[in-house]
Amino acid sequence: MTQQSNEKTGPSKMAEGIALQRFAESKLPEDRRIFYDPYAVYFIDPRTLEYAKQNPLQAKALAEEYEKKMPGWSNSIRARVRYFDDRIEKAAAEGFTQLVILGAGYDTRAYRIPALKERMTIFEVDHPQTIERKISIITGIFQEMPKHVRFVPLDLEHGDLWDTLKRSGYSTSEKTLFVLEGLLMYLSRDAVAELFSGIAQNAGAGSIALFDFVPQSLVDGISDSEGGAYIRAYLSQVGELFRTGFAENELNPYLAGLGFTDVEIVPGSVYKGMIYTGVNADRPVSGLLNFAAAVVRG
Repeated sequence: MTQQSNEKTGPSKMAEGIALQRFAESKLPEDRRIFYDPYAVYFIDPRTLEYAKQNPLQAKALAEEYEKKMPGWSNSIRARVRYFDDRIEKAAAEGFTQLVILGAGYDTRAYRIPALKERMTIFEVDHPQTIERKISIITGIFQEMPKHVRFVPLDLEHGDLWDTLKRSGYSTSEKTLFVLEGLLMYLSRDAVAELFSGIAQNAGAGSIALFDFVPQSLVDGISDSEGGAYIRAYLSQVGELFRTGFAENELNPYLAGLGFTDVEIVPGSVYKGMIYTGVNADRPVSGLLNFAAAVVRG
């Protein structure tokens, strides 16, 4: 991939922000949290944790302001973690033998989901600086590198993904689940097409791409959805702008042309009912974040 990507000066700030969401959800009472990630805390700047500890009222006020400006966005990010967890566990149970996490960031599923350790080889692909920091943290937690995980340092928009994966032990004939969590919106449209096409050409029949997407109107700055303008402003501030989005009715023909079938789209109205039930039924989600899965055509 050769398209220019957002400028980064170090490990992704967005990756740390997502780890903070996982940490916050994991701190909720057991009967309210929708997942538990004991490792997220290790990826958060200690200064952030100390500030929240010393200034709980201010930290709470900041979270409330965030929710006011981007209503439901945090809950959608956390619902994405749970939904992807469930789909990944399902793939492991169905005999998928490889898990490729593209733009892995500080994803911890390889370490907190027991079925993955027993049944799958996991390839974590991300920018070299992010991978370097992650390896240091994971080694500090476990005192050794987990044998079922292969770290693949690569700039997705400049490196040769498939050659690099194959050199790391990836097999093109095995049934593989590709996870593109919080990734596509940060890539150029050409890079997204190249990525999907590459998956279809380099994965065994029945392999699945699991991903999320935002509306193109949000990317273009013309979305009238509540919170859209502030999301764009926040992303501009951290230097990780959205670059690609899709309309729901565009996704099926788009992916069919790139080698996929059985496209499943899960909008906010659907995953809210799946994930936020019982005591969590009043937790709002954002209509700006959708989940999807597509099967590699045999």
